[in-house]
Amino acid sequence: MDDAPVTIGPVDLAARVDDALAVQALAFGLSEDEIVVRRHIVLRHLLDPGARAYGATTPDGRLVGFVYGMPNDRTHWWSSVVEPYLRATGTVEWLDDSFVITELHVHPAHQGRGVGRTLITTITDQAEQPRSILSAIDTESPARALYRALGYTDLARRVHFPSAPRPYAVMGAPLPLLRKGAGRN
Repeated sequence: MDDAPVTIGPVDLAARVDDALAVQALAFGLSEDEIVVRRHIVLRHLLDPGARAYGATTPDGRLVGFVYGMPNDRTHWWSSVVEPYLRATGTVEWLDDSFVITELHVHPAHQGRGVGRTLITTITDQAEQPRSILSAIDTESPARALYRALGYTDLARRVHFPSAPRPYAVMGAPLPLLRKGAGRN
């Protein structure tokens, strides 16, 4: 395990896209071809006027985690894919007035140390929307456990994205996200 401390703060993700995708490739198991495709997607997302990104960096400047997101827009590809699933579960209103977490990844050597939790709470604390939505692979995983601990609940499951080999779950949470030991009243 890498014991280097990390600092969480705003990051120019467009300038560090290759560093971020290297982290995502390790954390998510991406092939070189998938990295090339995702690079263009990330750079396009960052052009959205509401997009923002935070990174986790070591003292020597290595990026070991990142999150980015933006206010949800029903005209975006992601929304158009998940809308019928949310409509079927009666939760389609979550697409309105929500901040979507587009990507959140932490280098495996830094996982389990609160880096992902700090990244997602930091970015959502800056959101003007009253809730947050995201999608995650629809399997029990440390990521899904983290999202549940933060207050996210399943809005739709077995969501199929074109070209994704595994189904996803769409999850939503009111903002601000829960903190450790806190519950909703």
